[in-house]
Amino acid sequence: QVQLQESGPGLVKPSQTLSLTCTVSGASITTDSYWSWIRQPPGKGLEWMGALAYYDSTFYSPSLKSRTSISRDTSKNQFTLQLNSMTPEDTAVYYCARGSTLYGPWVDWAKGTLVTVSS
Repeated sequence: QVQLQESGPGLVKPSQTLSLTCTVSGASITTDSYWSWIRQPPGKGLEWMGALAYYDSTFYSPSLKSRTSISRDTSKNQFTLQLNSMTPEDTAVYYCARGSTLYGPWVDWAKGTLVTVSS
């Protein structure tokens, strides 16, 4: 059974960088799958932000590419999202998820972390 668990702050100030880490158990991030970050602003739909492929390539949404970075720590079986220059519009529930292809469907999800951008 694959499980994903996020860790990171729930409150970020405007202009700061968000860093969220997803710890994976039950599967290796280097063996197969695409490991994605997805967010959902209040009252809006899901937005795919980017993904790390098991072969260590990264892919980003064009709308967020300039502010987003995804990296991995294979020794801890973790992957990390960094989103720079946060604004209140980045307030959302952030999820990490596993998919068999780049754009889903995502078969395993973390429970989600609400990140609020406020001074």
